[in-house]
Amino acid sequence: MEAALVIGSSAHCSCVIHSLSSSAQIVQRRVVANRLRTVRFALNGGARGNKSTNSRPSVSSAPPLTSEISQNSKKMAVESSSLWRKLLKKVLVSLSSFKLAIAELVLIAALSSIGTVIDQGGVPEFYFKAYPEDHPFLGIFSWKVILALNFDHIYTAPYFLGLLALLAASLVACTSTRQVPLVKVARRWSFMKNPAGILKMDAAETLPDASLGELGVLLSGNGYEVFSEGSCLYAFKGLAGRLAPIGVHAALLLIMGGGLVSALGGYHGSVTIPEGLDLRLGDGLNPNGILATPSPTMDLNIHVNKFYIEQYPNGQVKQFFSDLSITDAKEGELLRKTISVNNPLRIAGATIYQTDWGISTVLVRIDDSEPFNLAMAPLRKGDNKLFGTLIPEGVLNSKGISILARDLESVVVYDKKGEFVGVRRVGSQKPIEVDGVNLVVDDMIGSTGLEVKMDPAVPVVYAGFGALMFTTCISYLSHSQIWALQKGSSIIVGGKSNRAKLSFEQELTGILDSVPEHVPNSAAK
Repeated sequence: MEAALVIGSSAHCSCVIHSLSSSAQIVQRRVVANRLRTVRFALNGGARGNKSTNSRPSVSSAPPLTSEISQNSKKMAVESSSLWRKLLKKVLVSLSSFKLAIAELVLIAALSSIGTVIDQGGVPEFYFKAYPEDHPFLGIFSWKVILALNFDHIYTAPYFLGLLALLAASLVACTSTRQVPLVKVARRWSFMKNPAGILKMDAAETLPDASLGELGVLLSGNGYEVFSEGSCLYAFKGLAGRLAPIGVHAALLLIMGGGLVSALGGYHGSVTIPEGLDLRLGDGLNPNGILATPSPTMDLNIHVNKFYIEQYPNGQVKQFFSDLSITDAKEGELLRKTISVNNPLRIAGATIYQTDWGISTVLVRIDDSEPFNLAMAPLRKGDNKLFGTLIPEGVLNSKGISILARDLESVVVYDKKGEFVGVRRVGSQKPIEVDGVNLVVDDMIGSTGLEVKMDPAVPVVYAGFGALMFTTCISYLSHSQIWALQKGSSIIVGGKSNRAKLSFEQELTGILDSVPEHVPNSAAK
């Protein structure tokens, strides 16, 4: 019986323990479920209104989770911003490298030299003839190399414009990371009250029995801006010398910007106009790039009133001139000027240069015929030009007469066999017999070779060069600073300069030597 009671009691206890364990598991499940509901509620922003009593406690636990997410987002944003600032700083430091700037300038100078010795803007056929593969220029530059590397228009090539952009970025980086901070430091001055700090400067001296006010008067008379407060004094001059490097960089950027606009936004062209004829200005122009915009100036006309050549005694061409008129359809002649090499005509943003000359036609008579024109073709270019024409066989009893000319003064006549017949001056009215006919050369009409440019960036480039020269001169000014401190009857003076330090020390010594000495009353007695 007792054993049965013990067994029964044990079984009862076991059931109680099992029941308590099951209850604990149920409570634990409910706690986990409540926590899950809290998380869902926080993530959904409380949008779902759970009416269960088990979900209500989750409302109070939602804000801490949202706050933690917000804090983490802010922290990530701050870290990202800091990372970008560090990256930008590294890029600016790299771009402001002096070695990089020198390398950029050397490359730009080298490419500019190539563009100077190789003709720019020609058609491919010109390079085929001028730079053949079997005789490359300087042993390197054949037409294949020139066209492949864009050396025929090097100043508008992507790599040249990219170098200019990189140099501009280097100038901006150098200005922002070096020059601007130097100016800020120069302007952020303060009085010095520590004698040891003043005495450590480049030039320093202690003046016994001297007055701070009299030192200030002497400094002001030497061009210094003087500030004083109590027993302290500060003076400076030449702050413009600190600002000048920024101006130099700005001028260079202005020049490069103008060059870019000129390369992509202007017009250029070469035209040949016979004497007595005109040409619409815009008909001879080609756009330089995508920024080129038409101008009303293009509707003006160029009329060649006269073309003539000035020669040396040996017959070589010395100078050639074109008497030009610029006309408008409504207002007539706007400007008339005789131009020559290095003496262009300028009007309304267009510049017309004298660059070349030629022979357009020759006016001849055969026997008693009426005068007629023969077009002259260029046979040889360069300094020793040669032009020629042919009277075809059968024209006015001609049997094939050749006429050659080197200038506008005379012609050389050959018969149908190519044998020399004689020379006649133009307008001499003296006939020459060739193959049984009499030939008279009445006149020869020249043609002028003009180069026309419309460059909207010329004023910008000129302004940039002017600013560059001015700021370069200003940059040689020394920025000098002087501090002084009155200690009893003595003055402690020190100063420094960013350049010409020896001259600054000599100037400061001269000023200090001029400060009058005050004899104490006890010494006077």
